[in-house]
This record gives sequence, structure tokens and C-alpha cells, in this order.
Amino acid sequence: CVLCWIGGGDLLHLICSFQRVHVKMADEAVCVGPAPTSKSYLNMDAIMNAIKQTGAQAVHPGYGFLSENKEFAKRLEAEGVTFIGPDTHAIQAMGDKIESKLIAKAAKVNTIPGFDGVVKDAEEAVKIAGEIGYPVMIKASAGGGGKGMRIAWNDEETREGFRFSSQEAASSFGDDRLLIEKFIDNPRHIEIQVLADKHGNALWLNERECSIQRRNQKVVEEAPSTFLDPDTRRAMGEQAVSLAKAVKYSSAGTVEFLVDTKKNFYFLEMNTRLQVEHPITECITGLDLVQQMILIAKGYKLQQKQSDIPINGWAIESRVYAEDPYKSFGLPSIGRLSQYQEPLDLPNVRVDSGIQEGSDISIYYDPMISKLVTYGKTREEALKKMEEALDNYVIRGVTHNIPLLREIIVHPRFVSGDISTKFLPEVYPDGFKGHMLTAGERRELLATAAALYVAVEIDGEKVEVSGEWNLASALLPITINGKHRNLQCLLRTAAGEITLQYLGTSFKLRVLSKLAAYLRKHMPEKIPEDTSSILRSPMPGSVVAVSVKPGDNVAEGQEICVIEAMKMQNSMTAAKTAKVKSVHCKAGDTVGEGDLLVELE
Repeated sequence: CVLCWIGGGDLLHLICSFQRVHVKMADEAVCVGPAPTSKSYLNMDAIMNAIKQTGAQAVHPGYGFLSENKEFAKRLEAEGVTFIGPDTHAIQAMGDKIESKLIAKAAKVNTIPGFDGVVKDAEEAVKIAGEIGYPVMIKASAGGGGKGMRIAWNDEETREGFRFSSQEAASSFGDDRLLIEKFIDNPRHIEIQVLADKHGNALWLNERECSIQRRNQKVVEEAPSTFLDPDTRRAMGEQAVSLAKAVKYSSAGTVEFLVDTKKNFYFLEMNTRLQVEHPITECITGLDLVQQMILIAKGYKLQQKQSDIPINGWAIESRVYAEDPYKSFGLPSIGRLSQYQEPLDLPNVRVDSGIQEGSDISIYYDPMISKLVTYGKTREEALKKMEEALDNYVIRGVTHNIPLLREIIVHPRFVSGDISTKFLPEVYPDGFKGHMLTAGERRELLATAAALYVAVEIDGEKVEVSGEWNLASALLPITINGKHRNLQCLLRTAAGEITLQYLGTSFKLRVLSKLAAYLRKHMPEKIPEDTSSILRSPMPGSVVAVSVKPGDNVAEGQEICVIEAMKMQNSMTAAKTAKVKSVHCKAGDTVGEGDLLVELE
């Protein structure tokens, strides 16, 4: 059997290039077009030509792009090519959030109150939201992965949410239909993995906790959940299987639920594909989900019974993104990976990635670099292993979110299991600022920096720093006061400037002589730029719309322009009430991080 694998969606296709790791691993590779997805990975004609060219007998669609597109599955069927996934009926039924909700109700699956129809325009959205009661969730009928989703707390946010959600939905899925439902405040996001064959057999493979999110996209996942008891787990699993059987589902699929503080759970959606976070289920069950999908597509019966599905140990996944976590918990970053080293020398660590040193991260795709997975016999063991893996992960050339990931996994609330989808804004109400050093940690950091030059005392206390250092190495394994640490030296200059990655966060330090330190006190400080009068792009992307022109009066918070980056649209607003002095961009422009967009008087 010749198998065609259309990447892994967002993860494996950061750019269309024959330098990608998955392309090098393939026996045969076909370029399906240029970087824009509409001309390549969403271009069915190009992909069908590649299938014919290679003589592929089966296609695994990965977990992005056309993986849940019924038209693609139909075209494969018409050509006699096996689609490694569910049939078109299940894709259609579960891919349409409106239809899936109606089917779920009929299958006696708990559902969220809402409007069971397509919302025509912004004003109808406002009317429906008022009838349901705020807050509401506006989301794409054909959506997924956090794209085309907005929470609205009032009429104005509903109008704005309708506009952005419909635009994102059209861009990501080619379908701008939206629905509205009640927003369950402060829930957990817990999903059930299901596996079903073509002979009417279906299993639930336990749950994945996916509550740590930003912009409705998952950041850290784990299996199992700390929150579910056996009875709730069984009830959720049985409802997930009931839904799968209702649509005669065959393949791996995921039924997502929102779970409130009283363990009431509500159907959110069913993803008719392999999930990004599937490795953590594989870790605790011992099942290879991709292998199972291939066997099912070939017509084999499931070899396992429900009683055969275990929960062995604990697994955690951190999504490593090319993002700046200090901007809205993660705005995209682009660039070339000048240095890249995965922590695969550590036991019980798995890294799923499609890039290597020298790879480019572009504006065209999701900014995920890799899925970092750790496993342990206990949750504590898995968390410790994740902490170690993040400290040993070397990524240079692009800004990344490892500082945020490391802070999440060591935070007391996360460690205790006290989490919800509002974890990040609740823990960091003023935004993520990096690791806050204790007095002892500050001494450790300063001592390490100074030890690169000379032995010193910090704050009058002696700090012992030892280790076999190779300054050419990306990692600095050292012992500080008897405690083992893994640091990274990101920058070291002859002028005494040192940047160290310590406890996940990057810290800038300077080692000076006593004279230089004395003279530095008399140096004038650089006056910061007045950011209230200028608007700069916070990320690389393309300008979708510009709402103002020179001479216009704008109010504080008013939208000035919209920037699209990596399939997400971001509204840029005025920081104060003022008159527009000049506009430096237009719709269709490509902008870089820090580029000047608009000046105010």
C-alpha cells in the first residue's frame, strides 16, 4: 500500500519547503504549491494531482487544512483512494456545529443552550445574544482550533465578534457561517478520545485536560485530568461513544466538552480527525492512534474491548510556539532558527516537530514549533520531567513561549489542579511578565553571570557555582549551592553584557568593574517612546483593513486597522482620543513587528 500523508496541518507545514524534516523523511515528496494555503494545502486540485502522480492508494490528512473537508474525502472516494478517517456523512454531520448539536441532542448528549441555526448578520447576532443572555460565544459553524471564535459580553462586542469571526472563518475554512450559544463562564475544557471501526464497535480512550488556553487555543494539555472521578469519566466516555455511533463514525475522533465546577459537562464539538494533542493519550493507553486509523480504514475490527483501555501513568504536552508570550500571552514571531536543539537525550521525552536548525518560521501558518511531551508514573514525575525538558530545549533566532510554558507548569494553581480556561488571565491579570525572582534566585542568577568572569560575593553572601562549562555549548549545566540547574547563555559580550535563560525566562545582566559601575550611574537614561501617539504593529503580518485616514478624529479604544497573522485577525486600537496625523499602511500591505502603522497628533 502506498500511503500519502498530507503533513500534520499547522505543525508540520510552517512553510512550503523541501527543507522540512517530514519531507526529508518521506520516500517521495511532491510540492503542492507556494506558501499561501489557498494555493497549496487547501488546493484540492494540486493535492489530487500529487496523489495521482505518486499512485497513492490511501491518504492520511494529518490534523489541519483538509482533514475535516467532506469534499476532499468525496473526491478521494471518486478516484478509488482510501481516506484514512471517517466517511463523508460523519465529517459533514460533526463538522457543521449546528447539525452536530442537533444530532448530539438526539443522542442524549448534554448540550449548551443556544441558537440552533445560522446567524445571518451582525444585527441578528445582537438580537439572538439578547435572547440567550450575555455572555455568549460566537463561533464558526465549520471552525475549529480557536479560529473564528469570539466571546461577547455586550451588543457592541457581539457586532465586532460577528465581523471578525466571519472573516476568520472564511479565511481558515472557506465557510463564514456562524452560530451563537451561551458562554459557560470559568469552565474546564476536557475532551474524550474515541476510536471506532466500520463494524459498529466503538471505544473511549479516556480524557485529555485542555483548559490552559489563550485566544481559545490550547497551550498545555495533560492526560488524565486531575478533576474527573471515575463516574464522571465513564459518563463522558459513554456519551462520546453514543455520539460516535449516532453518525456511524469510523476512525479516531475527539468529542470535546466544557465541564463546570460541579462536574456538569456539555458537548462542545466533535473533531473528526487526529488531534494535535493525541500523543498524551498514546502515552497513557499504549495505543498508536495513527496505526489504529490505518487499520480501521483498511477494514479491520478493533482488537480491544473497553475493559482493555488502561490509564497507565501521566502525560503532559506543552505546545512550543514561535510567539512572544509577553504580548497577549503569545503574538506570532517569525524568523530563521539559527540554533535548534530538542531535549531528546532525556528519558520519557517525546518531541513531535517538523523543523530543524536553519528552518524558517513564516507568517503563512500557525506558529507552532513542536509538541513537547513528557511521561511519568505519576503527575509529579511528568511535571518534573517537563520542567527539565523545557530547560534543555534550545531555540534561537525566533521568540518562543518557553518562558510562559515553564511558569505554567510550576505555578501552585496548576500543580494543585486548580485550573480553568480562564487560568492565564486570572493568574496574570496584567499580562505575562516572566519569572519573578526570589532573593535567593536573584543571587543564583547574578552569581552565575559573574562566575563567567570571576568568583564573587552577592549581597554579602557567598554563592558557590560549579560546573564543567563549555562556552561554545548552548546549555550550561551547573550546580548552585548544591542545587542542579540548566541555564542557557543567550548572549555574552566583551563589554560585560550577559543574557541568561534561567528558570525558563530570559534575563539581561551586566558584569562591570567597580569604576565602570560608578561611571554608569552618571550616564543619561534613554527617554522611552511616547506610545500613546503612535501605533506600531505588535507582530509580523498583513494588513486586512485600515479604518482611518489623516484628519479623522478617533476615540480611545477605537479600531484603527486590522492585522492578520498566522490565520488570526487582530484589531489595532487607538491608545487615546486624538486626530490622525498620518497613516503609513494600507490594506494588503505586509508589515513587520514594530513597523509604524499610524501616527496621532
